Amino acid sequence: MIEIKGIRKNDYKKAQKFAIQGMHLDWYMDSKAVLALYAKYFWYMELNRATKVYGAYVDDIFVGVLMAEMKNEPKCYHSLSKAVYVKIFDWLQHLIAGKGVGEYDEANHDMYNSFCQKNNPDGEIIFLAADPDCKVKGVGTALLSAFEEDEKEKLVYLYTDNACTYQFYEHRGFEQSEERQVVLDLDKKQVPLTCLLYTKKIAGK
Repeated sequence: MIEIKGIRKNDYKKAQKFAIQGMHLDWYMDSKAVLALYAKYFWYMELNRATKVYGAYVDDIFVGVLMAEMKNEPKCYHSLSKAVYVKIFDWLQHLIAGKGVGEYDEANHDMYNSFCQKNNPDGEIIFLAADPDCKVKGVGTALLSAFEEDEKEKLVYLYTDNACTYQFYEHRGFEQSEERQVVLDLDKKQVPLTCLLYTKKIAGK
């Protein structure tokens, strides 16, 4: 029932909605307008660096997406206009939100450097989300299976945190390799989070 194929451009806005729901972005932002702009920024940022993009469809309705950036593979959706939007928004959010934005990125960077002291990963799963309203089960698993079928014997990693459903990855063979505690200082909000890095060596043929 779940068909995995390339994502259609007219499904980008729905993918951004998945990002808001799956990553609980509304926990950190009160303004719906700012939330929508941030979701677009996040989507364009990840889409611009992705080398693999999988869309999940049920009866031709978009229900999920997985994006990954793998070493030595070409970018498949990169565009200059997306890059410009991301750069402008990135400058604005650092100007407005200050150090709150940077702490999360620094924690991820620190986890990656620590992991790479003894490992050489082949790529990163940069976004995986499914429509929470979809009545068909197994969308995330179908997307992950399609990706793993293409990337056998590769060592992959991903970033997540305790506000997301990291247990999904544990149930599918990923292991927690690194952990960092941060407190995001976002305007008048302080949000404590546990940043996590998960890894998996994909089985071979």
